[in-house]
Amino acid sequence: MAGNAEDMVTLTSAEHDVGGSNLSVATGPDAEDFVITNNSALGIYEAAIGGRTAAGLVYSKVGSRVVLLATSVLPEFRGKGVAARLIGGVLDELRMQGKTATVTCPFATAFVNAHPEYADVLDPAFPRSHTAGHGH
Repeated sequence: MAGNAEDMVTLTSAEHDVGGSNLSVATGPDAEDFVITNNSALGIYEAAIGGRTAAGLVYSKVGSRVVLLATSVLPEFRGKGVAARLIGGVLDELRMQGKTATVTCPFATAFVNAHPEYADVLDPAFPRSHTAGHGH
C-alpha cells in the first residue's frame, strides 16, 4: 500500500464513503474476498478486495491501546462502504485481542458514533482525541 499512498483519499467525514446505488458492490461478490491485514511494519491495517489493496487505516500503538489515526480509500473503491467495513473489522479484532482503541480519525469517530456496539472497544480514559468528532 505504501506505493499507492499518493492515490489514497483520506476520509474526513462519514459522507465521503456513503454508497448510494453502489452499496450492493460491498455486499456482492466481493464480500467474501474482503481481507484485512495488519501491516505492523508500516502501522497500517490494509483492506484488500479481490487481492487488490482498497483502503488503509493508519494507527499507532500505546501499550495495549491502538490509536486509529487516519482512514484512506483508493478512488476506485470509494462509496462502497469499504472504510466502514475496515474500521468495523479492525475494532472486532481489537476486541478479540483484549485491546482498546482511541479514535482520532474523523471517519472512524463518525463510525463509532453511529455504531454504539463498539463503545466497549474504546479506551475508557482516551476514547477519542479531544479534537475528533466534536471540534473542541
